[in-house]
This record gives sequence, C-alpha cells and structure tokens, in this order.
Amino acid sequence: MASSTDALVLEQYALRREKPFHERIRAGLWRFITKKPLGAFGGFIVIMFLLMAIAPAIFATHDPNPSPPPILERLQGPSAEHWFGTDQFGRDVYSRIIYGARTSMVIGFLVVFVSASLASVIGTTSGYFGGWFDIIAQRVVDVGIALPGLIFIILVVTTLTQFPPQFISDILHLNPSGEVVFRIAVALGVLVSLGSSRVIRGSAISAKQNVYVEAARVVGATDFRIMVKHIFPNVFAVVLVSASIQVGGAILTESSLSFLGYGVQPPTPSWGRMLNEAREQLTRHPHLAVFPGLAIFLAVYSFNMLGDALRDVLDPRLRGSR
Repeated sequence: MASSTDALVLEQYALRREKPFHERIRAGLWRFITKKPLGAFGGFIVIMFLLMAIAPAIFATHDPNPSPPPILERLQGPSAEHWFGTDQFGRDVYSRIIYGARTSMVIGFLVVFVSASLASVIGTTSGYFGGWFDIIAQRVVDVGIALPGLIFIILVVTTLTQFPPQFISDILHLNPSGEVVFRIAVALGVLVSLGSSRVIRGSAISAKQNVYVEAARVVGATDFRIMVKHIFPNVFAVVLVSASIQVGGAILTESSLSFLGYGVQPPTPSWGRMLNEAREQLTRHPHLAVFPGLAIFLAVYSFNMLGDALRDVLDPRLRGSR
C-alpha cells in the first residue's frame, strides 16, 4: 500500500516534459491575442507597415515618382485605377503612401535604437552608481528635457549639414535625403533618450536593492558585470515597452517636420510632406490629405496599442489588470 501511494505522489509531482519551443511560442501568441486583442490588432498593423517598408513594390500599384509625371491624370479622385486618387502631378497617392512607409519606419526604428541605447546606458549607470555621478547625470537630463524638442531638431537638421561624416554616408550608401533622415533620427533619439533614462533609472535603483546583486558584489563581481548580468535584465522590459511606444511618437515628429518643410525633401515620398502639399487643394480635393493623415493615424495608433499591451504583459504589477 505504501509503495502504491508513493508512486501516486511521485507521478503527481514529477517534472513534466517541457513543450517544444515552437509550441510555447504558438501558445504565447494565442494567449496574447485572446487577452490583448487591441494590442494584437496593433501588432498586425505594425507588421503590415514593416512589410510595406521592406518591399513596397509588392504593395504599390504604380511608380511613386513616374518620369515624366502624368500631368493629364492630375487631381483625380479615388477610382479602380488609382485607389486613393492622384496628386497635383498625376502621381498615384496610394503608391506614394506605401513608399512613404519606408521613410517613417526607418526614422521610427532608428530613433528607438538610438534612444534605447543611450537611455539604457544613462539610466542604468546613474541608478546603479548614485551619488555625485547620479546628481550630475540627472541635471544634464533636466537640461535636455527642458529643450523645445521640435525647435532643437530643426536647428540640428538645418545647421549640422556635415553630419553624418562622409565615411558613414559611404558605408550606409546615404543620398541627401538619407542624410536628412539620419540627422532627424539621431537628434530625436538623443532627446527621447533623456526622458526614457529617468524611467530606467528608477528600475535600476529598485533592482540594485535585490539580494543577488549584493551577493554578486560580495563574491567580487565588477560593477560592469553586475550592471550587465543583473541590473540590465531587470530593466529590459521597461526598455522594450518604452521603445514600442516611442516609435509612434517618432513617426509623428517626422511627419510634423516634413509638413513644415524640414524633413525628407521631394521627390522622396513622405506622409508629412504629402499633407503639406495637400494644403492648397484641401477643400476641392480632400483625398490628398485624408489618406496620408489616416496612414499617420494608423501607424501611431498601432504602435501605441502594441506598446500598451506589451507593458501590461511584461510588467508583473499590471499583468492581468486589464
């Protein structure tokens, strides 16, 4: 009797075989879709925009910059031939929106890369070391946050004409429009990183209080190793969520700069510049502004919804709250 009881106990508490990696990924995705439908919808829209940016020719129906431009087809409304109509030069609005997604996605993700990298370094080191280093770093952050963002970026784009250096332009094969995109992304990434570093700093201070950090310090681990192995993994979720939300803000800022004439220069398609060019025709041909505006709205909305859902899933304090 005792042996059979022991066998039942062992069977009940025995370690179960771990599911294959692909099954765990599929189960996690399905759980995310069912629990966070708005986040899943945002993720689907983000994937579509990324595909448009990677391979716009698959989605576009016309050349975004035909030469010579078909002037006879100018300012046509939506039709079977031109789904979103044509602009003042006869160019297909739908195809230009598709190709404009590349500009917006490149700037959005480059901004996130720059801001996440800088914010992680500033926030983690400031929160871990504390003391005079933390005081100086946070005063620099205060100055950066106080700067008017849009004016600062316009100043950078218009004055730093020799940035990036020629060797970087050669490596990345940047044309003049690409150099403008690079300057916008770096300037915006630096500004955004300052605010994000505050959040990461708070998480780093909290992670520094954990017992395993003290244990690592006792056994002789260096500060660099502790930050990389023990502090940063604890703040990575904060970095990821912050980055996913910042993409939408970066796209909106790029559109604002292009609308003001300081962004990507023609004939490169850009959603903000398309809105700028539609101002004079807004009352007679509203489709010129409606469809680029919808593209900006969908891009910002989808990244915000995805970021909000990721925050709820990755933050233990919010998990299951909504």
